[in-house]
Amino acid sequence: MPQRTPSCQLGNPASSDSRLISPLPGGTQCPQTRLTVPHTQQWLDTTSGRITTCPHSWMQAVHWIAGSGLYTPARNDGPKFGPTTIALAQEISALKECRPGVDYLARKLKVSERTVQYHLGMLREAGLLVYRSKGTRVRGEGGRASVFERTIPAVFDEALGIRTIGEGATRRPVGAAEEHRSTLGKLAKKAARKARRRPRRKSSSAERRCTPMQGGSTGTSSADRTYSPPESKLASGQEKSQHPKKAKRGQRTLNKVGNRYKLGREATTTIPWLNGASVPRISWVLSEFADAGWTVREVQAVAESIPMPAYGVKRPSGMLADRLRGKAGMTKTMRAAYVAMWEESRAAAKDRHTGYDDLGTGPKSPAARRAMDEAFAAIQARLAPVEEEPVTVVPVAIEDLTKQEVAAMRVEAMKDPDLILVSLELIGERDTRRLYSNRLVDQTLALEAINARRNTFAPAF
Repeated sequence: MPQRTPSCQLGNPASSDSRLISPLPGGTQCPQTRLTVPHTQQWLDTTSGRITTCPHSWMQAVHWIAGSGLYTPARNDGPKFGPTTIALAQEISALKECRPGVDYLARKLKVSERTVQYHLGMLREAGLLVYRSKGTRVRGEGGRASVFERTIPAVFDEALGIRTIGEGATRRPVGAAEEHRSTLGKLAKKAARKARRRPRRKSSSAERRCTPMQGGSTGTSSADRTYSPPESKLASGQEKSQHPKKAKRGQRTLNKVGNRYKLGREATTTIPWLNGASVPRISWVLSEFADAGWTVREVQAVAESIPMPAYGVKRPSGMLADRLRGKAGMTKTMRAAYVAMWEESRAAAKDRHTGYDDLGTGPKSPAARRAMDEAFAAIQARLAPVEEEPVTVVPVAIEDLTKQEVAAMRVEAMKDPDLILVSLELIGERDTRRLYSNRLVDQTLALEAINARRNTFAPAF
């Protein structure tokens, strides 16, 4: 089967080859070019490389690219392709599913997450990693890691005479040129070794210490030499030093961000309607005011120059941003005027409340006090309950009532059946039936019996 790049096709072998794969005459190779895979070809369906058959062969390609010098990062301000990249590739080759998390690799290599992202980008640009699916952020579930495929770029196969069969990313190797077998063996030894990152060099000040273990010093003064103190000076028994060190630390100077957070924290603790609000959000709202040198008293005075709503504040940060919109450029004189008016209004409100509180003590003049006591006594006398005198009920003869009075009494009895019950107790059943009629009396007695039966069988709770 022909290669993807016919110019790099190996020539025909001397014997027949059933796989229809042959090298070029004379064993010519493709000229080496700079290796930088663009972003559009860093996907599984657009890459020109092939998916690796095993992690060991993929690490051979990683070591070859690291030593060939063909690849240079597209970024000028990041790290270079080197030992950290190889160590990162070893961690990736050990994964069963090529789905490395940035935080996981950062913990394994003891580097920052930004460094891991740099080296992952270089592996993609070198054609060693391609996206199968790119990671995204899902709301409520967090971030999802990208899924990669370990690939071997076509330039590796062309330079080392690797014969492949198939098309696209699914090509597989079936042989290699004889003249490159020693190079492949060296790469195999490198891939089998465990690459380790070199420890960081210590600073010169840390290396040069004046301790008894150090042999000498580059200086000529005798003060830099160490010696063992006499036994009389040892084990003095003093718990604390006679000359304790004093910390020479002045007042801490805050930068711009620190001043913003300081103003936001003071606002949430001083202004009543900002209590409980988020300090970072309030600091962000007051960022321009903190940069301009505002104080929390000036912020409160300008914000409360508009009367507060009666229903309260639902969102403190929004209320603060709305009241301070466009006022960050106010001069110190204007801010001082707002503070003066705000303090006067608060003093006036305090005086009003104090005046209302003083009313409870009453007047100081004796005549005014007597007049007030008399007024209160009169009010209490009018509000006192009046004792009713017992009324003697004298029965009235039915014959003395007119037809209109009897009709009115029957209408009242229809509205209030208790009148019939009272009449039964006072004048008896005979006269009650004469006065209110048999129908009204029978209805009242029937209702009374029903109510009594209901009260008898009602459940007790």
